[in-house]
Amino acid sequence: MATEEEIDDSLYSRQRYVLGDSAMKAMAHSNVFISGLGGLGVEIAKNVVLAGVRSLMVHDTKTANNKDLGTQFFLREDDVKSKRNRAEACQARLAELNPHVSLRASSKDVFSDANLSFLSEYQCVVLTEGTKSLQMKVDEFCRAQTPPIKFIAGDVFGVYSYCFCDFGPQFTIMDPTGEDPKESFIASITKANPGVVTSLDNRMHGFESSDNITFKEVEGMTALNGTTHKISVLSPYAYSICDTSGDEYQPYKNGGIAVQVRTPKTVTFESLETQTAKPSSSFVDFLKDPSFSHLAIQSIQSFREETGKLPAVRSVADSDSLLKIATKLNDAMGSPCNPLDAKCLRALSFSAEGCFAPLTAAMGGIIAQEVLKALTGKFTPINQWLHLDAREVISNLLEGPASLFQPRNDRYDALRICLGEDTLTALHRLNLFMVGCGAIGCEMLKNYALIGIAAAETGKITITDNDIIEKSNLNRQFLFRPHHIQKPKSTTAAQSTSEINPSLHIDAHQHKVCPDTEMTIFHDDFFKGMDVVVNALDNVAARQYMDSRCVTNERPLIESGTMGAKGHVQVIIPHMTETYGSQRDPPDESVPYCTLKSFPATVEHTIQWARDKFESSFTQKPTTFNKYWATNGTPNDVIKKLSESQQPENSLAVVKILRNRPTNWADCITSARIKFEKYFNHRAKQLLSIFPLDHMMNDGTPFWQSPKRPPAPVEFNSASELHMLFVVSTARLIAACSNISVSEHDLSTDTLLQILAKVKVPQFKRSSKVIEVDATASSEKPESSEQSFSSDDIEQCRQELSHLVMERKAIPARCHMTPAEFEKDDDTNGHIDYITSASNLRAAMYHIEPADRFKTKRIAGKIVPAIATTTAAVAGLATLELIKYVLHSTLEDFRNCFLNLGLSLIMFSEPGPAAVTTIRPGLAFTQWDMWHVHGTEKYTLTDFVKHLKDTYSINVSLVVQGVRMIFVPLMPGHTKRLPKRMKELLKPADGVEYMDLTIGIEPPGEDDEDLPAPPVRYYFGLK
Repeated sequence: MATEEEIDDSLYSRQRYVLGDSAMKAMAHSNVFISGLGGLGVEIAKNVVLAGVRSLMVHDTKTANNKDLGTQFFLREDDVKSKRNRAEACQARLAELNPHVSLRASSKDVFSDANLSFLSEYQCVVLTEGTKSLQMKVDEFCRAQTPPIKFIAGDVFGVYSYCFCDFGPQFTIMDPTGEDPKESFIASITKANPGVVTSLDNRMHGFESSDNITFKEVEGMTALNGTTHKISVLSPYAYSICDTSGDEYQPYKNGGIAVQVRTPKTVTFESLETQTAKPSSSFVDFLKDPSFSHLAIQSIQSFREETGKLPAVRSVADSDSLLKIATKLNDAMGSPCNPLDAKCLRALSFSAEGCFAPLTAAMGGIIAQEVLKALTGKFTPINQWLHLDAREVISNLLEGPASLFQPRNDRYDALRICLGEDTLTALHRLNLFMVGCGAIGCEMLKNYALIGIAAAETGKITITDNDIIEKSNLNRQFLFRPHHIQKPKSTTAAQSTSEINPSLHIDAHQHKVCPDTEMTIFHDDFFKGMDVVVNALDNVAARQYMDSRCVTNERPLIESGTMGAKGHVQVIIPHMTETYGSQRDPPDESVPYCTLKSFPATVEHTIQWARDKFESSFTQKPTTFNKYWATNGTPNDVIKKLSESQQPENSLAVVKILRNRPTNWADCITSARIKFEKYFNHRAKQLLSIFPLDHMMNDGTPFWQSPKRPPAPVEFNSASELHMLFVVSTARLIAACSNISVSEHDLSTDTLLQILAKVKVPQFKRSSKVIEVDATASSEKPESSEQSFSSDDIEQCRQELSHLVMERKAIPARCHMTPAEFEKDDDTNGHIDYITSASNLRAAMYHIEPADRFKTKRIAGKIVPAIATTTAAVAGLATLELIKYVLHSTLEDFRNCFLNLGLSLIMFSEPGPAAVTTIRPGLAFTQWDMWHVHGTEKYTLTDFVKHLKDTYSINVSLVVQGVRMIFVPLMPGHTKRLPKRMKELLKPADGVEYMDLTIGIEPPGEDDEDLPAPPVRYYFGLK
């Protein structure tokens, strides 16, 4: 892990946006001890190492065996053959994950001694596979230390798992949610007891009762500025504060922003001994009683304490013994389970010797996040038990032949004990298509390797990702190592997965799944050859496209995603569940054009303005410049066209760029300095010249009132680091676009100051441009005046270009520029420097609090915060749902999931059923349905309409293909299309076998709207 002075942003950038720098630095000074390097232990260790603690000690006294290979992804067959200790065998592979972490391994029986003082050097101790008595002993020791050592215990027994946390009698949560503090603009504050604050423009404030907020920029009632108040929410738009009726509070006039204040919170943890008798358990699935889950885990641990082993596989005698123990414990509980679920206890007994890999992944991610909370105080810890099980996957397997579940001394024993040989065979023969090989994709592939998906000759995992590996990926995409940087993700992930399980059959592609590959690579036949499709994507558009392809081809889709500590899993089963497209998130609120252009109110506005400036100045303009010359030929060709009164598009703009194009570094600095004056001085003066500070609206209210902020011109100061950062980063981008090299000497302070001293900065001249103040106005510019520029403009353009040719300023080398491609993760290119400096200068101009480079990079680069813990948990839960599909589970057994590990919130819900649309009694459809019409070469529109009428007893009122109206009887001339062939009307490209059409159905009444219908696929009869 990096030192306190430096965090390796190239590695940790996505995680920093989840945890923040203070938490990262706390981890840098933390030492962690993990005992038990089975499937759960190694998952925790992997995530803790990726997060970046100072040191990790992994401890285990067991030797590797074949069963471990089904859950322990850092063990290899050679480790089993050589009987290596599990911790020692994993040490090097864990250390490879993060060079900043010191990693040690121990195989000693350190807990046999009553003296546990060796644990004193650690800030967090994690026990897996530990007996109940050992857990009690270690927890007692940890609580007795000053400060207390944070203690976590966890385990997986078959398809049951649990986590227990004890962070000591007094634990301070520094940041309970990890969310950015909410801000709300103020419309009014009453002078009353209590005072009531109303949000501006009827916008929801987003606060909750008991939140602490502070005020700034309030005019009139200025006594509130800088003070903190606990609020009581009255409505989504109003809340009350303190008594504002006193003389110290002057009447409210204008403006003001309320800002949420994050305050540390102290919580109390009880010991394991106390919590075992009176557990505080978290609800995760409202169809499952956490009290029973706690009883089940305590029963299995008591069985092990009494017998020295876990219940034997499919042993009826052992299951009877477990039931007796559970009954005794239940009777002693304050709130006993009534009735006691004997079937679930028998299932637990039958499978306890096994280990369900999806649960080790999910619980491993959850526990690792608890480790990070323990070390940093970031986020809300589990209080204090969390139980997670997959009892539904074995509920229908209890009566199967016991022989199918017995171990066979191979890598699949842990799963075989849980699910049986028949399920293993189905998994091995599976054909699976996964899109994306990033963070979730890597975790999915790890899980697939452990459970043996596509291990049979008839099975295959097809993966695709068109991206390459970058250093920032290594923090959470754990199949990649530093020597993989700049290699393709898909092929590298396939290779790394094969090291976990060499039996897998993986076909790696580097193609994007999109309309461009729909007819050539990932066509319908490809999808229909897949048993299941898995999304491992990071954007909504790609998810929507994959959803549409799976619906069209009736393929099941396992959808998942993460954002920081949040994650989701959605199960999409043909004709059973709703689809991804059934639910739509509300669209992001767009910022009015006039706000970005002239009236920014927040730093997010100034960052977006700077990002747009980057795009227009250094990408769009150079691209337009290059396209112009590629289209219109040489400067002499253009001069000839202009002489003939032709009007090549963008001529005026291109000639202007050519005229102002720099020839050396001094020109670049000069241009950057002038841009500074234009953006941050002249524009403020222009705005104030049109709307002075005392300008009034037509209704008599001040123009400059919240959220509008009057600008103040910024005077350039070469001694200002911010001012110079803008000039230098702008000049570097201008130089890069103009193919001008920049040396270290050019960037020296002396050189820069010498050039700046000679720059002639234009004086401000008021412009006649109209400033848009309508918040509903579009950002799209009106039709360019160049579309109809005058003969004088043509002649002026021709003369200027001729002059540039004569001065040799229009030579071929100057008729090509290098557009910038925005890259947020390359700190040497100046892109983020430009956006940060431009944004903060604009913020200064409008008296807005600036943002640091870190925040600016996240917003401008649209970076999705990410951390390995959430990814591991989500991938584990998604794999669980995949197994349910293979088991032909019913709707009641599937679970969608939303989780927020920051809040220790995990919520399961039954997927929504596929919505049924009724056309008429006896005729209905869902999103999964499609009507098929098989035509011929001579098939006409009349035949098409008649087929639908004869088949479904409907009258077609509309036929549309894409955006083309094929048949609308009410439109003039459309009835004449009825005799025409479908091929003639649809005009398919060569080789196209079918087209999907949208139809409308004639309603029963004249005034009724057309009835809906499913999509109709029309086949041209080529086969």
